[in-house]
Amino acid sequence: MEAVVYEEFGGHEVLRHETGVAVPQPGPGEVRVRVAAVGLNPVDWKRRYGWLEEFYPTTFPAVPGLEFAGTVDEVGAGVTRVAVGDEVLGWTKTGAYAEYAIAGIVAPKPAGLSWEAAASLPVAGETAQRVLDLIGVREGETLFLHGAAGVVGSVGVQLAVAAGITVVGSASESNHAYLRELGAIPVAYGDGLADRVRAAAPGGVDAVFDAASHGVLPVAIELLGGDDAPKERIVTIADTEAERYGIVFSGVLGEEESVRSGLASHARQAAEGSLTVRLAEVLPLKEAARAQELSESGHVRGKLVLIP
Repeated sequence: MEAVVYEEFGGHEVLRHETGVAVPQPGPGEVRVRVAAVGLNPVDWKRRYGWLEEFYPTTFPAVPGLEFAGTVDEVGAGVTRVAVGDEVLGWTKTGAYAEYAIAGIVAPKPAGLSWEAAASLPVAGETAQRVLDLIGVREGETLFLHGAAGVVGSVGVQLAVAAGITVVGSASESNHAYLRELGAIPVAYGDGLADRVRAAAPGGVDAVFDAASHGVLPVAIELLGGDDAPKERIVTIADTEAERYGIVFSGVLGEEESVRSGLASHARQAAEGSLTVRLAEVLPLKEAARAQELSESGHVRGKLVLIP
């Protein structure tokens, strides 16, 4: 089968597009899917560098990719939740940059949802929901979301606004109109960020979701009261130095049944048009190295999707 593999940690040049890779076989309780679209995430190239071994240990040769949308191709013994021919989206156990993959957690793909949109949902939706749950932000409260125009950040904005939460979101000025469309109050990055957030939220901030890093955790602590800040109400998915500030770094999937239920809900919302992920570019799988290089550059607006 066609797949992208790497056998050592390094830059995008370690990725190889191959056509003779063995098709994975589903074991008991497992499902194999024919992949229709792959969502590319920063975690893909961070794993390629070997930076996330604590969370995602690598066995070489490795196939990148966490999320996909595709069609169930074969089911292992004991599988009753899905059947051959079902269209699904979710996470893989064997890597998504491939024609076929063994699926992990999956949910039904609504008929009205495109493959590209479906493949963009699992990681962003689960991550955003997990962080909102961890910080316990509630209706009537105010959330500061750093990196609000990114894929995870924008989904977080939409989920929070739908729950009756006021969102102040940081982003480059070119993305401020986009954030207003999503229902957030935009503020610019850079020096003076804390003052701009206070001006946008004169009643104060109740919780902070850091989706972009860039050293924002001291600002988050300041916004929540400095030395007296309730640090359990600050969570980062981007700053691996979180522990030195006493802040939670969240980088691992939640409980399986909750994740599956959330994915199904987000897919329905996406099909209805109440939850969207901005697509940046759709590329063929053989251009995976270029796609990861684009992602790593930090200048991509929206989701990169690969098509086997």
